[in-house]
Amino acid sequence: MFKIIKNFHWIIGSSFLSIFLGILTFYTFIDQGPINLTEKNLQILLIIDVILLVTFFYFIFKNIYRLYFAGKRNKTGSQTNIKYISLFSVFTLIPSLVVAIFSLFIFNFGIQKYFDDQITKAVNNSYDVAKNYLEESKENVKSDVILMSVGLNRASSLFYANNNRFKNIIRGEKLLRKIDDVYLIDSAGNILVSDLSGVDVEFNVPSEEEFDEAVLGNPVFVATGINNKTSVMLKLNTLVDTYLYISRNIESDILRYLKETEQAVSFYYSVENSQTGIKITFAIIYIIVITLLLFLSTVIAITFATRLTKPIINLINASQNISKGFLDTKVPNIEADDEFRTLNKNFNQMIERLKKQQDKLLTAERYEAWESVARKLAHEIKNPLTPIQLSIDRLREKYSKQLSSNSEDFEKYLQTINRQIKDIQNLVNEFSHFARMPSPIFKNINIIEVIKRAVDFVKMSSKFQINLKTKHSNLLMSGDDDQIYRAFLNLLKNSEESLAEKTLKNPNFKGKIDIEIISNNDYISIYITDNGTGISDKQKIMTPYYTTKKEGTGLGLPIVNKIINEHSGDFTINNNKNSNGVKIEVVFYK
Repeated sequence: MFKIIKNFHWIIGSSFLSIFLGILTFYTFIDQGPINLTEKNLQILLIIDVILLVTFFYFIFKNIYRLYFAGKRNKTGSQTNIKYISLFSVFTLIPSLVVAIFSLFIFNFGIQKYFDDQITKAVNNSYDVAKNYLEESKENVKSDVILMSVGLNRASSLFYANNNRFKNIIRGEKLLRKIDDVYLIDSAGNILVSDLSGVDVEFNVPSEEEFDEAVLGNPVFVATGINNKTSVMLKLNTLVDTYLYISRNIESDILRYLKETEQAVSFYYSVENSQTGIKITFAIIYIIVITLLLFLSTVIAITFATRLTKPIINLINASQNISKGFLDTKVPNIEADDEFRTLNKNFNQMIERLKKQQDKLLTAERYEAWESVARKLAHEIKNPLTPIQLSIDRLREKYSKQLSSNSEDFEKYLQTINRQIKDIQNLVNEFSHFARMPSPIFKNINIIEVIKRAVDFVKMSSKFQINLKTKHSNLLMSGDDDQIYRAFLNLLKNSEESLAEKTLKNPNFKGKIDIEIISNNDYISIYITDNGTGISDKQKIMTPYYTTKKEGTGLGLPIVNKIINEHSGDFTINNNKNSNGVKIEVVFYK
């Protein structure tokens, strides 16, 4: 999933940006967003929405085209891939479309019901109730100031005769009417008597217009600038230049309820006036969300189909190459399910085994050809050697006495011919041995003992260090101990000759040969490493009669390779990067 998001970050980014601007446009329509509700601002937002929507759909169609039709360029498996992609896409598309259509219908039905007459009446009535309640609260204060003035007018004589009793009457009226603050003031705004709800109560002096209206004997609402307080003033007729000024605090819950109701009504009518634009905005947002979900579901379907078909296509391509004889083909190691990875691994192992079998067959055919050549060559060369040898003996008997003055030179020539004949005979013997090497006689042998025997034989005459390392003392396998002994003896002698050659160039050189034997339940691996001169041509080194030694016949490694192949083993030789020598690996399968 995270890989899909990474691959299509432009699409997902543009979709979220479009959704954000759609929501911003919606809040601008209802005048609740950070952008002021003006016709110009709405036009700019809608133009940006359309541009982003077009950009979003461009990315969508571009990537669908790339994903869906890219497979057609690869003919192998393209029809199967497209079939799976189409099938998965249809099964994800149909439910999504049904849900989208149903949701749009529900949304349109719901927004229409939102603006029906009953809801409009309920919204208006709730606001009227809250407003009437506040007005009623104000009228109650107005009634209270009139009733309270009657009582104070009756007791006006006490204002001068017994001021304390007059104040008690004011306090009694205050408690009876549930008034918060009571003042007696003059026309200049001076406080004559007061009874307050707290010491920090702020007194607002009425305006001249309010005093002029109160002089007429009518109760006057005093504008205090404080939202949570209702103040009313009334002139007392029995006292000279005296006004009754009372205040009652409005409950905070009532003010909060009124404020919330006003906001709700304002929001409702702003939404009602902009419902067409809101529908368009919601439609854009919904289309973007649904399209994004459809695209992601399609991409997931394409990814799943590709994940399913790509390993099959790789196997088809590999099998086609193998049928053409290209056994170096490998099935690519791709991210796939465990079953496909196992199948690819087994297929590659099968190809490797086929390649090894082919190499062994080719090697066997090559050796058979060389054996035939060696047999014929040995026969053709060996036949004239005997007459030549007899002719030399007769020449010595017949002319050695007659050439008394030059008898030494004559004898030297004959000895030179004899040495060359012996060299040819040795070469012919090697040919014959290579051509007539018997088939192995298989029996249970201890490979550790065979290799130790070869190591001990070489150590007897070697001046180099030879180390044998193994955790086992007894490793049984089926094989011919004489032939395996000969193979490892040949390998050790080759390493020894390589070390000797390096010693001639550097007398202080310390050569060594390391042998390590490792075994598990399936195979036995023998590693031979040295720090000698290495090999110059890996490709030709296994070719019969190819040699870089002055007195070599070029048959040593081919014989070793033949012995190991006849024991169903693997033989590889490479230059050792760590010590500049060679590293030989011999594997025998149990």
